[in-house]
Amino acid sequence: MKLNERSVAHYATCDSPPDKTGFLFKKGERNTAYHRRWFVLKGNMLFYFEDRDSREPIGVIVLEGCTVELCDSVEEFAFAIKFDCAKSRVYKLVAESQASMESWVKALSRASFDYMRLVVKELERQLEEIQEAAGGRWRWAAGKAQTIPA
Repeated sequence: MKLNERSVAHYATCDSPPDKTGFLFKKGERNTAYHRRWFVLKGNMLFYFEDRDSREPIGVIVLEGCTVELCDSVEEFAFAIKFDCAKSRVYKLVAESQASMESWVKALSRASFDYMRLVVKELERQLEEIQEAAGGRWRWAAGKAQTIPA
């Protein structure tokens, strides 16, 4: 996939609200030490910055087709972002606490288009159940499905 670097950098820092932000330790690919980075999750893109005040991201992980798993590591609160492709990089991350790790794993697991498609299918199924239970007589009002009196 080809991404326009300027557009991606703009999206990372624009005013649209992020889904999650915070510090994580990321294991480098060449220099295999862990580096503390500021992470910003927007949609299915996970940006990372040198620090919280950085103007441009130093990297982005597109989360499509990934799984997020806890991993065996000397470091506590470690997890990994893995992709299906055999040659794809595995991103090893470490949170600062158990709660932070669980929150990041949950947010990252829900960030893909595939997950959103499953949520939409489930909501459509629930709506169909409501329609069937109402005998097909319903309307949408004030954010809720309501039956129409006969």
